Amino acid sequence: MYGKIDIQELAKFGNLEFVAKQVVEGFITGLHRSPFHGFSVEFAEHRIYNTGESTRHIDWKLYAKTDKLFIKRFEEETNLRCRIILDISSSMYFPEITKEYPLNKLGYSIYSIASMIELLKSQRDGVGLTIFEDGIKFDSAIKTSNAHHKMLFHELEKRMTPQQDTLNRATSLANVLHEVAENNHKRSLVVLFSDFFTSESMDELTDAFLHLKHNRHEVLIFNVVDKKHELDFEFPNRPTTFIDLETGEKIKLHPGEIKNAFKAEVDSVMKELKLKCTQFKIDFIEADIQESVAFVLQQYLIKRQKII
Repeated sequence: MYGKIDIQELAKFGNLEFVAKQVVEGFITGLHRSPFHGFSVEFAEHRIYNTGESTRHIDWKLYAKTDKLFIKRFEEETNLRCRIILDISSSMYFPEITKEYPLNKLGYSIYSIASMIELLKSQRDGVGLTIFEDGIKFDSAIKTSNAHHKMLFHELEKRMTPQQDTLNRATSLANVLHEVAENNHKRSLVVLFSDFFTSESMDELTDAFLHLKHNRHEVLIFNVVDKKHELDFEFPNRPTTFIDLETGEKIKLHPGEIKNAFKAEVDSVMKELKLKCTQFKIDFIEADIQESVAFVLQQYLIKRQKII
């Protein structure tokens, strides 16, 4: 829709903050040229004019550009608090980075989050970052200052560097969500990037979702996946050794022999998870690492428009 933004090419020319700026600029340009221009940053500080309202606060300059009537919102109506949560457990390092797969799930998530921070910054929204695996490893306040943004970019860049100990780092998602719900006292938009590879039960995750909603937080979940391998199970049908990155357990098998059963099991789990999220009015978005980061930014803006 907005054109593929080549993150790998951009990354050669600068740091994460530079890349994020280029992604957001390209995204906004694409929005203005697309049927979805109503979700652009320019419109984030406006709402559609309703017939019968006072015309006092109509933005006539915007009307001249769009031929649509918008009301200028006041500052207190447009500010948003956003808490972004990043899963850095071992399974997020899949797939192995190669020429064919220059981004793993963690890299895709980091570029997406950096671009979101740049977008939040342009809208003067507050942003905080929580990074976790078996527990919280980094947790910032929600702020709007340039120094704060640079600190967040620095923390994300540190995770871009390949780690020596990427194996056997488990996920403790439910516990982390409980902590986030408990520690963030003001209503916020909580945005989670995770592949949901966790040994926790659906009941444990459900309790965590309920805790967030009970504390009046809005929730947007990006289920980050390598669709080709993790959902469609597209592997050459020859003896293959599979390794559980979070436990180190290994198993050797022919992918073709279990493909249908694997897909059925994954579909069942995802269906239940999506159903729970629908019940709690949580937006659950599947984010394939082969998608453009622009897809993530669009979903964020759609969510923002719903809650502001």
